[in-house]
Amino acid sequence: MNINFSKLTAAGNDFILIDNRENIIQEKNYQCLAKKLCNRKYSIGGDGLIFLERSAFKDFKMKYFNSDGSHASMCGNGGRSVAKFACDLGVTGSKMVFETDAGVISAEILPKNRVRLDLYDPKNLKQNIKIDVSGKKFDADFIDTGVPHVVIFVGNVEKMDVFKYGREIRYHKTFMPDGTNVNFVEVAKNNTLFVRTYERGVEGETLACGTGITASGIISVLKGFRKSPVSIVARGGDKLSVSFKNLNNKVSNVILEGHVLIAFKGVVEI
Repeated sequence: MNINFSKLTAAGNDFILIDNRENIIQEKNYQCLAKKLCNRKYSIGGDGLIFLERSAFKDFKMKYFNSDGSHASMCGNGGRSVAKFACDLGVTGSKMVFETDAGVISAEILPKNRVRLDLYDPKNLKQNIKIDVSGKKFDADFIDTGVPHVVIFVGNVEKMDVFKYGREIRYHKTFMPDGTNVNFVEVAKNNTLFVRTYERGVEGETLACGTGITASGIISVLKGFRKSPVSIVARGGDKLSVSFKNLNNKVSNVILEGHVLIAFKGVVEI
């Protein structure tokens, strides 16, 4: 069977998107298909696979799978990408509200290929966690921005071994059974952060992670390092913006904004 797909990139996070509103692909096959299509050596390649489905009460529904086939309830850059994809298909106008497995969110397509995502309030904030991996001690903060994230501030993010320490922290007993994504963050000038992220499901560093960038921006403000809105530079070099309201460490009205580009469209045999 041949299916149409689009390949989108959001700040270096790249995704394969499939319009499955007509249930051409059964949900039981999503996991296997994600592993197959996201393989960069033998197929299209991507950090994840996103299915656009019909929704009974919103504009559409997003189902997200990592490149290893694991399901994730939410992906920030994936959410911005599916918003662009849906608008390009004519499913919605420039403003939309859609379902994810983490909750309902809204998005808006802005000029110059920018997409704004209004996220739900984060949860499970835990600060000042002490972690020891491979004899190296880290001070970490934890927050769930749709998926779990650890945020660690470092002096020079370029010198950090993201794969080694990210992988160990990702599987650390403190964050079991689900594990966590891990963000290493450098505080820079002009209210800016540099962020590198080890993503579970991809099991390596990605060029960007929307929920990780959001988590890093929130934690930086809560710790008094930056002020909202925070400008954040991802590993791929793209600059995103994170803003929110904060009242006594109660975070609300979270917004993630940045570029989304359609890289190419095609047909693939499955």
